[in-house]
Amino acid sequence: MVSLLEVRGLSKSFGAVSVAHQVSFNVQEGEILGVIGPNGAGKTTLFGMLSGHIAPSEGSIFLRDEDITLLPPHERARKGIARTYQIPRPFGQMTVFDNLRVSATFGAGLKDSAVAEWIERTLAITGLTRYADTLAGRLPLLVRKRHELARALAMKPRLLLIDEVAAGLTEQEINEFIELVRQIRAMGITVVWIEHVIRTMRTATDRLMALAGGVILALDKPDLVLEMPEVKRVYLGN
Repeated sequence: MVSLLEVRGLSKSFGAVSVAHQVSFNVQEGEILGVIGPNGAGKTTLFGMLSGHIAPSEGSIFLRDEDITLLPPHERARKGIARTYQIPRPFGQMTVFDNLRVSATFGAGLKDSAVAEWIERTLAITGLTRYADTLAGRLPLLVRKRHELARALAMKPRLLLIDEVAAGLTEQEINEFIELVRQIRAMGITVVWIEHVIRTMRTATDRLMALAGGVILALDKPDLVLEMPEVKRVYLGN
């Protein structure tokens, strides 16, 4: 398989506090890579560095062999990196359709009829067609999470960074999201997915990376990672 993303020696410190230290890994084209770790493990900081919202203290990030370490978020978006947030951040006074229009226009660079066509497809994929004219600020929790995913998808990414969409959802809703992420992967989109719901990470990912204290504890097949004593001790408390 071909690497889409390669991270080399990525570190980040805020003053004397190190939140990422020499983090190195790659993500293969078409892969779903899961990321787990306790609170404060450095997961969200890692996403911030990958998306360009946080500048690393050292290290490099490559997208298809192109060094993007110094690129700002909007340029990374145009190159195919999109992310969601654990707490959805829609434009609440805009409709679902218009939120996606912003992503498709400024993120994907689509114009004219191509914008509407891609938005309609994105709405259908994420099950939001009937909410197209609803103000985003009035969406219930599950729909708002779908909308957060749809806004990222509307950017036509090659790499989608998903931050804890399963938090607060029921078992059935989690199953629906797992199926949705698999559909997204089937579209040729590579996924890196932070999640606390262990069953989700065990069943929905190809590989699993465990972080703690800003370093990688393990990176392997999900079952193997979850059975490692150090991972159990740090993350599961066993």
